[in-house]
Amino acid sequence: MITNKENEVDKIDQAREDMYDVTIIGGGAVGLFTTFYSGMRGLKTKLIEASSELGGKITTGFPEKTIRDIGGITEITGINLVKELIQQAKTFDPTIICGQWISELKKLQDGTFKLISSKGDTHYTRTIILASGSGIIKPVKLSAQGASQFENSNLHYWIHDFDLFKDKHVLISGGGDSAVDWANELHTVAENITVVHRRDEFRAFETSVEKMKKQVNVLTPYTIQSIQGKANKIEQATIENLETGEIEEVRVDALLVNHGFSGEFGGIDNWGLMMEQNQIIVNDAMETNIPGVFAAGDVVTYNNKLNLLAAGFTEGPTAVNSISNYLNPASDPMGMFSTHHEVLHELKNN
Repeated sequence: MITNKENEVDKIDQAREDMYDVTIIGGGAVGLFTTFYSGMRGLKTKLIEASSELGGKITTGFPEKTIRDIGGITEITGINLVKELIQQAKTFDPTIICGQWISELKKLQDGTFKLISSKGDTHYTRTIILASGSGIIKPVKLSAQGASQFENSNLHYWIHDFDLFKDKHVLISGGGDSAVDWANELHTVAENITVVHRRDEFRAFETSVEKMKKQVNVLTPYTIQSIQGKANKIEQATIENLETGEIEEVRVDALLVNHGFSGEFGGIDNWGLMMEQNQIIVNDAMETNIPGVFAAGDVVTYNNKLNLLAAGFTEGPTAVNSISNYLNPASDPMGMFSTHHEVLHELKNN
């Protein structure tokens, strides 16, 4: 007969067997590269992604968008970057899990952590890196009456296929870098592009804004007042000049709305992390206020943070190096260069 005490011992032994050195929460670009670097440092690594596929915001929001702000890569589409990152992340055979939303954190008596998903799955780990970006992101929807009926037709919040815009009259609403970048990208395939924005200033790189204004029709300060269509397909939009009240009608074959995104973190909000404007506060070692919990990427904030992928690709390894020292104070403060790594040399030569 097995006693309750024996059962408890079995559970503890199982937890020890399933214990990881580091669990990375978030399988976007930063989480993937951090997984690779964690393997470089010889840490037993697990990566958990809430959605059904890896790539985070890139996979969800702009797989066809061209990325140009990574050193040494002139340009690459989002989907191709994710493919390369996934292949790289798997180099040291980490455990990768998709489709689990981690909602609960418990710190155990020995200082390790138990993570619990919204479905009740459990994970044991000595440390954690939060690379959850903006969480599960959702687009800010167009407020025009009746807009939802066109979402399965020619009203778009994401772009997954350039061909949907080929030879079309495209209306883009928004003033951030997504709206500006898509105007420049779609210019090569669309028949005509009009961008409307409620302000005269755009929140994007100056060179990108200048390029956009030279090659597409830009209307400011304008907003979409209403949309009209038949058979669940938009055919026309009514736009309003916010200064003069002037009304114009614009032909629409495809409407792209880039009004920003909202993120949802689930239970992470209740872990006791110090946060500021929906971002986790970290120091220069990527440490949070909870010992053993680190963070990197879009989810973090600190003085002079640079909101580029390239910065996230630095923050992740910084967190890993901090973890290596946290687990073993005698370890080197920084890992070796990849050119010196024996396992990588073996993989290349085999």
